[in-house]
Amino acid sequence: MRKNKKKHEEEHADETWLVPYSDLLTLLLALFIVLFAMSSIDSVKFTQMARSFNSTFQGGTGVMKYPSPYQQNTNEGVTTDRIKNEQNNQAEQEKQEMLEIKDKMDSYINANNLNVQLMTSLTPEGLMLTLRNDILFDSGTAQVRRQDYEIAKEISQLLVMDHPREVVISGHTDNIPIHNAQFDSNWHLSVMRAVNFMKILLENQNLDAQNFSAKGFGEFKPVASNDTPEGRLTNRRVEILIKSIDPEPTPDEEQN
Repeated sequence: MRKNKKKHEEEHADETWLVPYSDLLTLLLALFIVLFAMSSIDSVKFTQMARSFNSTFQGGTGVMKYPSPYQQNTNEGVTTDRIKNEQNNQAEQEKQEMLEIKDKMDSYINANNLNVQLMTSLTPEGLMLTLRNDILFDSGTAQVRRQDYEIAKEISQLLVMDHPREVVISGHTDNIPIHNAQFDSNWHLSVMRAVNFMKILLENQNLDAQNFSAKGFGEFKPVASNDTPEGRLTNRRVEILIKSIDPEPTPDEEQN
């Protein structure tokens, strides 16, 4: 019996895929060449743009600068402390100036033997000069006696200061009711006494009328009992308040 010989067919690898693969590589190479060319151009443009911005903004870091809240609060604290120190210095200087004015008035009072009728005192508001009414006015009248004009003139000289201050003239009476052709109340009488005395002070051309004001309190602010003649005499008075100059407020005080 004859044996059939199997033909051994030689197998060859299919290489048809190489054609599209080579085409793909060619396309990729072309793409990379184009991208490289574009990147080179963009790099040049980017460099030029960067130089332009750097020139415009003077080499800024590109980060927005914003003040640190901590630094700002620290600066505000330093400023407030500095202002408070200045306030303390101003207050001390004001105290010294007030003492100098008081010494000047006390010297005038002592030199003219007016210790009973005139007296000075420092108050929280400023320097107070008190004049008993009997040194200026007759009972029931508001006109300063002609012979006492000189006292008012001398006091006006004492009120001339290097740093002008607010000056308040206040009239006061005892509690004995008054009702005459001129005045229907102690209130009216006390106001007119303060106004008339202030007018004489302002005859001094070195005083600024804008710094002066007059008030009348009648019998409502006694400093002694009205039950005795001596007490009523003490209550009948004119007060000159030279107000202290307040220091400049701090920012915190202004906000409050």
